[in-house]
Amino acid sequence: MSAAGIVFIVLGILILVILCASIRIVRQATAVVVERLGKYHKTLETGVHMVIPFFDRCSKPISLKEIVADFKPQPVITKDNVTMQIDTVVYFQVTDPKLFTYGVDSPIRAIENLTATTLRNIVGELELDETLTSRDTVNTKMRQILDEATDPWGIKINRVELKNILPPKDIQEAMEKQMRAERERREQILKAEGEKKSSILVAEGEKQAQILRAEADKQTKILQAEAQKAALIAQAEGENKAIELINKAKPDAAYITLQGFEALKALADGQSTKIIVPSEIQNVAGLLSSMTEVVKGVKKEDKNKKTNKN
Repeated sequence: MSAAGIVFIVLGILILVILCASIRIVRQATAVVVERLGKYHKTLETGVHMVIPFFDRCSKPISLKEIVADFKPQPVITKDNVTMQIDTVVYFQVTDPKLFTYGVDSPIRAIENLTATTLRNIVGELELDETLTSRDTVNTKMRQILDEATDPWGIKINRVELKNILPPKDIQEAMEKQMRAERERREQILKAEGEKKSSILVAEGEKQAQILRAEADKQTKILQAEAQKAALIAQAEGENKAIELINKAKPDAAYITLQGFEALKALADGQSTKIIVPSEIQNVAGLLSSMTEVVKGVKKEDKNKKTNKN
């Protein structure tokens, strides 16, 4: 092979290497920053791109996906001077590869330090109980502050979460005792309320029973009075009917005398010690005496007749 052929082969291989070095493939959800002669030139997005070898320098692929950064626990002092350990989780995303590359050195470390200082500032304004019960408030404040601070770095803070809040051991024991006492207090309150409702229900039942018994007694007396009333009305109607029948029959003096005798007999059978007899009844009594003498005479004559026969 001649020297010219070797030169052409070397040049061909060199051109092929240069072409391969000029082709840059950027994967999905990533970006590449290109510098030309040490100065920012452009940002390569997803797809195939051509660069100039030896003049353009490409950075490492920058992920545009959401990144989760779990930072180690940080000592934080509350407003009431309680030191506790709090670890945080930050969800962020690169929105501008150029600012992310040139905005800050070591962006992850910068976010961690910024998170720690922001957390100390926020929790330092809260007491222990407020810190434990205001996680959402702390998360919201931290997200707003971090998002504003990292905006010049081309980073968007999506969420900030307090993962664990660990008070000192003695504080934890005191909190457990307080929680136990609170549960016992609630239990006693619920028990007292149950007994109160039970007593009220028993009293209401007794009250209702008494009302029902009174209503039953009332109805019984009403029915008895109505029955007695009906009986008296029936008796009066019967007596009225009897008087009407007697008046229609036009009774003679003997019947009236006999009725007067029956009335006198009933009057004599009473328990009264004094009996006032009207004058008309006295005449009836005399008539009865006469009738008695007549009856006795008739009986005596019948007796004599029987003796004579013997």
